[in-house]
Amino acid sequence: MPLDGISGSVDQATQAAALAANQTSSRSQTMDSEVFMKLLVTQLRNQDPSSPMDTNQMISQQTQLAMMEQITNQTTTANENFSLQMRIAAANLVGKQVSYTDATSGKSITGTATAVSYAQSVPTVTVDGKEVDLDVISGIKTTS
Repeated sequence: MPLDGISGSVDQATQAAALAANQTSSRSQTMDSEVFMKLLVTQLRNQDPSSPMDTNQMISQQTQLAMMEQITNQTTTANENFSLQMRIAAANLVGKQVSYTDATSGKSITGTATAVSYAQSVPTVTVDGKEVDLDVISGIKTTS
């Protein structure tokens, strides 16, 4: 599998070896900065001394690495913001009447939210003693 932006004397076997060396236990196939740097170092080691790598090409690759790192940082920040928004939304339900569809019976159930738990990736709201995932709640009504 060729990688865009990396050319020269690095062949597919070298790319595959660098990718295999960096695979984590989750077997992620994404290219991160560590893999990029390994490929760049391998490329520099194996280049022909009579025709060295073009500096414009190297700068272009470093720019791509910087852009990739920024996108990764932005994705992480966006995920953290979404998680925080879910927590705030769940906390705001306490004391309100909420509706949800019971997964077992398929019936619509309405009850008062009394507590929130953040133990799972999706917050759970306790409605009349039963824990309900935040994303299952379909309606909210302020109690008087």
